[in-house]
Amino acid sequence: MASALIRLMRRPATALLITRSCRHVQQFGHHVFAGGPVCSKPARELVKLLPRSCSPYQIWSRTFASDNGDFVDAVVPYMGESITDGTLATFLKKPGDRVEMDEPIAQVETDKVTIDVNSPEAGIIEKFIANEGDTVTPGTKVAVISKSSSSDTHVAPSDDKVVKDSQPSSPPAEVPSSTPPTEKADRQALKGESPIKEKPKSSSPSPNKTSSSEPQLPPKERERRVSMPRLRKRVATRLKDSQNTFALLTTFNEVDMTNLMKLRSEYKDAFVEKHGVKLGLMSGFVKAVVSGLQNQPVINAVIDGDDIIYRDYIDISIAVGTPKGLVVPVLRNADRLDFAGIEKEISNLAKKANNGTISIDEMAGGTFTISNGGVYGSLLSTPIINPPQSAILGMHSIVSRPQVVDGIVIPRPMMYLALTYDHRLIDGREAVFFLRRIKDVVEDPRRLLLDL
Repeated sequence: MASALIRLMRRPATALLITRSCRHVQQFGHHVFAGGPVCSKPARELVKLLPRSCSPYQIWSRTFASDNGDFVDAVVPYMGESITDGTLATFLKKPGDRVEMDEPIAQVETDKVTIDVNSPEAGIIEKFIANEGDTVTPGTKVAVISKSSSSDTHVAPSDDKVVKDSQPSSPPAEVPSSTPPTEKADRQALKGESPIKEKPKSSSPSPNKTSSSEPQLPPKERERRVSMPRLRKRVATRLKDSQNTFALLTTFNEVDMTNLMKLRSEYKDAFVEKHGVKLGLMSGFVKAVVSGLQNQPVINAVIDGDDIIYRDYIDISIAVGTPKGLVVPVLRNADRLDFAGIEKEISNLAKKANNGTISIDEMAGGTFTISNGGVYGSLLSTPIINPPQSAILGMHSIVSRPQVVDGIVIPRPMMYLALTYDHRLIDGREAVFFLRRIKDVVEDPRRLLLDL
């Protein structure tokens, strides 16, 4: 036992995390004992020391056991380069529950995603150290796990709590007044003063005096105050920053959806059979937006101080509404994707967003945003720019409206489009040309084949 302890003290504690979505290997160090050494070896040397059966995934959350070798701590894992802390949202288990290795026991909400805190070992949850609502950082201890298979103890003994047996204190005895009431009255009589008499207490309380002009507010029992989720806080901050930073202006147009809907109707079965994904309208709009950005590159640019950054790549952010709030995953290199590639990527990102498994990397960046409020029935809106981009396109619901075609009034499926842009960088001329290009491509998709 002594030799094992000496070897443990000489060995630096290193935590290595390779997330499924992160492109980099993050390296961390911990002190095993107070004043102990911190690992300075590169990650590649540490990986050689790991047994082949051990996965490096989430080793960060597998800390050293306590002295008796039976307890381990479940800690908050690494959450991404741009995330420094989060809120402990909820516990998925309770003390006394048995858990398996890497089984989620709690969830941490960050500004962008929800991250699971997994059990480092199979065993029984002895106690939770943190509380729901606490702000936690990577490495924060959340729970104590007992590796023992027995479940006779459900609560681990706490060293920092001392129970003191104390007898209930008796009520304090009444302290007699130093001067009897009769003596006070006698002295007041000698001085020619009349004794002070206490006013009799009213048997019934006086009615509250309220002004007739004072509004009657609803009772507090009919109100609920809840803490704002971190994702909603982040959205609120970014939207307010957008409003305060950009010179927002919105330009509108409308498109006839007849030909794009006809194209989807004619080829939807063959498209699914060949590509394994449904042909939707969003891929057509992504293609139209790519064409518009290539024709008006200033809309794909951004102001940075006194400079303008022109980006020669097109990463389109797709706004997705989830039960926990709005997230904006990014369609990378949209200009290099065909219809099938766009539909597959959108479907994959939407599923991850709704399941809460989308990663930070999949939402980082983006040069232009498309927001489809039409799926909720929105007829018209003015979308707000997603910083640090310079413009956003708002799609809306398709409504059959009368249109004049070749001198004849006929019903057509029409959609309003709204482009909100930073007027500091983009003039109305560029905005109108951009919308007109989208309108031309959507109304006649054959332009994409002929590059017109």
